[in-house]
Amino acid sequence: MDFDLIVRGGTLPDGRIADIGIAGETIRAVEQKLPGSAPTEIDARGNLVSPPFVDPHFHMDATLSYGIPRINASGTLLEGIALWGELKPLLTHEAVRERALAYCDWAVSMGLLAIRTHVDVCDDRLLAVEALLDVKKAVAPYIDLQLVAFPQDGLYRSPTARENTIRALDMGVDIVGGIPHFERTMADGTRSITELCEIAAKRGLMVDMHCDETDDPLSRHIEQLAYETQRLGLQGRVAGSHLTSMHSMDNYYVSKLLPLIAEAGVSAIPNPLINIMLQGRHDTFPKRRGLTRVKEMLALGIRVGWGQDCVLDPWYSLGTADMLDVAFMGLHVAQMSSPADMARCFDMVTNVNAAIMGLDHLGLAVGKRASLVVLDAGNPIEAVRLRPERLCVIARGKVVAERTKQETRLSIAGRPAQVNRRHKTS
Repeated sequence: MDFDLIVRGGTLPDGRIADIGIAGETIRAVEQKLPGSAPTEIDARGNLVSPPFVDPHFHMDATLSYGIPRINASGTLLEGIALWGELKPLLTHEAVRERALAYCDWAVSMGLLAIRTHVDVCDDRLLAVEALLDVKKAVAPYIDLQLVAFPQDGLYRSPTARENTIRALDMGVDIVGGIPHFERTMADGTRSITELCEIAAKRGLMVDMHCDETDDPLSRHIEQLAYETQRLGLQGRVAGSHLTSMHSMDNYYVSKLLPLIAEAGVSAIPNPLINIMLQGRHDTFPKRRGLTRVKEMLALGIRVGWGQDCVLDPWYSLGTADMLDVAFMGLHVAQMSSPADMARCFDMVTNVNAAIMGLDHLGLAVGKRASLVVLDAGNPIEAVRLRPERLCVIARGKVVAERTKQETRLSIAGRPAQVNRRHKTS
C-alpha cells in the first residue's frame, strides 16, 4: 500500500508500539513495522502517539476577551454573566471572529482538534452566531467545531431567547442548549428543559444543557433532563454540563438520581478548572469543591468527559487550550489517583469526549480520520503528569503543528549535563 505519511515507532495509549500509515485523510495501517516508505515520515520512537484532544464544552464567543470592559471582581458565576451582559453590546463580528480564530490557533498547537462551543443567542443581532459559523467554515480543514444554541440569559427570562434559539438553529447551529437554573423560577427552568428537548427531538438534534451550575442542593434540573431524554427517545444524544449542585445534594437523593441518569444514557461534562474557581464562593469552611460526583457516575457506567469551558473571559482569567491541564485538575479535585483512574482521565479528554460529541471518525484505528498527536511522554499517565510538548500534530493527514523536543541543560558538578522530567517506573 502507498502511504502519504507514516508515523514511526510511537507508543499508543494501550502500550503497543506501532507504525501508523496514512493515505490522504485516513489511517490505512496500524502495524508494528510497516514496510516501505512515505514522502513524509515522523519519528515518534519513545513518544506517546494519541488521538487528538477533544473539548466538549467551551464558550468561543467570549474567549480571549478578559478585561473587556472590566474584570470579574467577585470571581462568581453570576458576576461573570452580568459582565458578559456588559460586553455583548460592544461585540463586533470581526472581533468575535478574530478572537475565536486566535484561540483555534492555540488549540491546534496543543493537539486540540475538536471543540463544542456554546454561542449566546440572547443578542437579537445573532452577531456571535454569524461570526462562529464563519469560524466553523474557516477551521473545518483542521478542527471539528460544533456550535450549541445557548440562551445565556434564560429561554423564558430573556424576552426573545426562544425566537433567537430557533433562528440560530435555522442558520445552521448544530445543537440545542439551555440554562434552566438561570430562569426566574425552578418551574420555569423545568419547563425550559421540556421545550428545548422537544425542539431537539423534532429536528433530530443533540442536546447539551448547562445544568445545575450552582451550589444550591435543590437545583435538580438534571433529573428533568434525564426524564425528557427517555420520554423523547433522545438516549445517547444528550449531555448535562457542570452539574455542580450535586456536590451539595444529600447522598440519599443522589443514590436515586445517578441511576436515572445512567438509564437515560445522558452524558456528563464537568468543567473542573472553572467550577473549582467559581463555586463555593459563599462558603467559609468547610468549602465545597465545585465538582460533580465524577467517580460515582463512572462507577454506574455514566459517560463522563472533562470540559475546558473558558479561557481568558468574564468567568476565568487563565487558560491555555490544553486539555491535559483540564484532566490534571480534574484528577486532583475528583481524587482519581489510582493508575487506572489517571489513565482514564487521559481517555476522558480524547476518546470519551469524542464519543460525547458523536465524532466516531476519530481514533487510532484503520479507517479512522488521520488526526493524531505525538507527545513528549511515554504513556497517558505521564502525559497527564507532565502536560508535555506536542511534538507533532496531524490533522486530516497533514502536519499542522510541530515543536522541537526541549531539554534543559544543567551546570552542576557531578550531575548530568541534561535533565528532563520523564520518569521510568520499574
